[in-house]
Amino acid sequence: MDMDRFLSQMAEDAARIRALVEGVSEQKVRRRPDPDSWSMLEVINHLLDEEREDFRVRLDYILYRPGQPAPPIDPGGWVTKREYNQRDPDASLAQFLSEREVSIAWLRGLSAPDWDATYDAPWGSISAGDIFVSWVAHDLLHMRQLVELHWTYTTAEAAPYRPDYAGDW
Repeated sequence: MDMDRFLSQMAEDAARIRALVEGVSEQKVRRRPDPDSWSMLEVINHLLDEEREDFRVRLDYILYRPGQPAPPIDPGGWVTKREYNQRDPDASLAQFLSEREVSIAWLRGLSAPDWDATYDAPWGSISAGDIFVSWVAHDLLHMRQLVELHWTYTTAEAAPYRPDYAGDW
């Protein structure tokens, strides 16, 4: 695994995430396309909490606290419990970007991490390398989600015109 490449990707992905939400109107950033979907603001706050309470913490436990249980998390529940959609969009984005910088600095400071070290999760064993790669992939999943939200809003606002000529979604 090329850690330097993945760290660069994490920094680049943070910039991509910023580009996907920065300057989006207050109405659009809070809008949920349906009751079961997240708004852009909820995605950003999810990324923020995952950054500081999930991936970095779990990786630290696997690498430096073997056998100790990591603190519980509730990413799906946090969306409503922590009122993600009521938060300030600019502050939320700034906090995510700041936490990402902290994470990258922390990751760069790791001294010869044992990527094969494992943690026994409720669903089975997971390695430090699995957690790190999942952290990188997690950004991609949510960038896809943000792009889909842009697509949904754009096509709704364009009605009665259709973007069929652009190609299949």
